[in-house]
Amino acid sequence: MNLFEAIVSRASVRKFDKKDVDDNLIGVLLYMAGQAPSAGNTQEWKFIVVRDVKQKDKLAAAALHQNFIKTAPVVIVVCADLEKIKLRHGERGERMYALQDSGAAIQNILLSCTALGLSSCWIGSFDEEEVKGILELPENFRPVAMLPIAYPAEIPQKPKRMDFENFTWAEKYGRKYELTVATQPEREDTRLVGPLGSYLEDLFEKIRREGSGKKEAAAKKEKKIVKFEDFLKKFKKQRPEE
Repeated sequence: MNLFEAIVSRASVRKFDKKDVDDNLIGVLLYMAGQAPSAGNTQEWKFIVVRDVKQKDKLAAAALHQNFIKTAPVVIVVCADLEKIKLRHGERGERMYALQDSGAAIQNILLSCTALGLSSCWIGSFDEEEVKGILELPENFRPVAMLPIAYPAEIPQKPKRMDFENFTWAEKYGRKYELTVATQPEREDTRLVGPLGSYLEDLFEKIRREGSGKKEAAAKKEKKIVKFEDFLKKFKKQRPEE
């Protein structure tokens, strides 16, 4: 799965398979999170990996009783070290950069989950003070999100997204940013054109349908669980024989 497929295939999943997730795959997710950009390369994000059943019960209760959270084998709580970012970037760092940087790391985790056949859901609705107490966080740590990590039991249909032309302007607000493309660019004689956003949506919709079909088929039989060894085989470069 390439990056573009991961982006258009990712969906928020709330029904999880009971199978465990390899700790090393969690390590892959955290490594990818650490590759995200941050203001001045401050890297103020902090991650708490929660597997304990009682801890997950408490986190689900603190998240307005979103009980599906505790059914995941792993919950990653993403936090921002406000003191660290403030020392370098002042009030703006504390109020804005901390959230931006954490968000970038979170998105890396979500896309990496999709690429590995895992699933998650970005949880931002919770009592911050209660979560800080549950995890015994330092005062300067702000919990930003909870990410339940699991193999999906069900992939929901992804809500339709607007074409980018509907929320993009050229040079200044109010001037539409419009791009067009031949509806059949592979044909030299074509004269039909249409919005690029709509064309891309149609192009990737096929990928979503195919991916959904494969996942539904896998759900009806024994699921192939990605192992850390599978990840290594795909990305590890073998040394040439000497």
